Amino acid sequence: MTIATNPTADAWLRRYHPHDDAPVRLVCFPHAGSSAPYFLPMAAGLSAAVDVLSVQYPGRQERRHEPLIDNVDTLADRCTEVLRPALDRPFALFGHSLGATVAFEVARRLEAEARGPVHLFASGRRAPSRNRDESVHRRDDDGIIAEMRSLSGTDTRVFAEEELLRMVLPILRNDYKAAETYEYRDGPLLRCPITVLTGHDDPKVSVEEAEAWREHTAGRSVLHVYGGGHFFLAEHISAVLALVGASLRAA
Repeated sequence: MTIATNPTADAWLRRYHPHDDAPVRLVCFPHAGSSAPYFLPMAAGLSAAVDVLSVQYPGRQERRHEPLIDNVDTLADRCTEVLRPALDRPFALFGHSLGATVAFEVARRLEAEARGPVHLFASGRRAPSRNRDESVHRRDDDGIIAEMRSLSGTDTRVFAEEELLRMVLPILRNDYKAAETYEYRDGPLLRCPITVLTGHDDPKVSVEEAEAWREHTAGRSVLHVYGGGHFFLAEHISAVLALVGASLRAA
C-alpha cells in the first residue's frame, strides 16, 4: 500500500481495488469476529471514484500472532494513528456492528484534530448513547457458538471444523468484550452527516436505538431500514452500494 508513510499502516489497512486518483476514500471497519475481507464486495462494487480501505484489526488472519485489542477506545486510538497518512483527500467512514462504534470514535478523534470525515455510515449498531446490559463475552464456548448461530452471519462450515472454531472463538470473545464494555462519554457532536443502516429484524438493534444516532451529529442523520437481521448487508449489498455511492457523490 503506497499511500501510507507510517510503516505499521500496511498491517492495518487493505486496498483490494486501489483507485489512486479517486476524489474520496471510504474507510471500512469490520464487525466482531470479522476481518478486512468482509468489505471485499464494497471495494469491488463501488466505482473508481471511491478508494476503499478496509481495516484489519490485530489478531486475525495474517495478524493472528499479534495481541487482540479488547477495548474500543484503544482500538480507535490505533486506527486513528494509522489512518492519518491516508487522509490526503476527503474521506468517509463505514462501520458494521462493533465497527460502527469504532468508526464513530475515530470520527470524534479526527474531528478534534480538524480533519474529520465528510460522512459516517453506521450499520447494524445502536447509537453510542444507547446502552444494553450484555455479557456474551462471559459465556462459555457453547454460549458464544449459540450467539453466532442466532445471528446467522457465520459460514456454517465453521461449526463443523474444530480447528476453525478454536481460531475464531477467542477473537469473538475478545471483540464482544470490546463491544459490550464500551462506555459512551459525552463530547462535541460530530459535524458530518450520519447515514444509519439497520435490519428490521436485527435482535441487536431496535429501530429506536438506530434512530438515536441523530443525537450524535449536528449534521443530517438519515435512517434506512432493510429486510433481514443483523447481517442484512449480505442480502442488500446492491442497494447499500447505491446508497453509499450516492451519499459520497453528494458529499
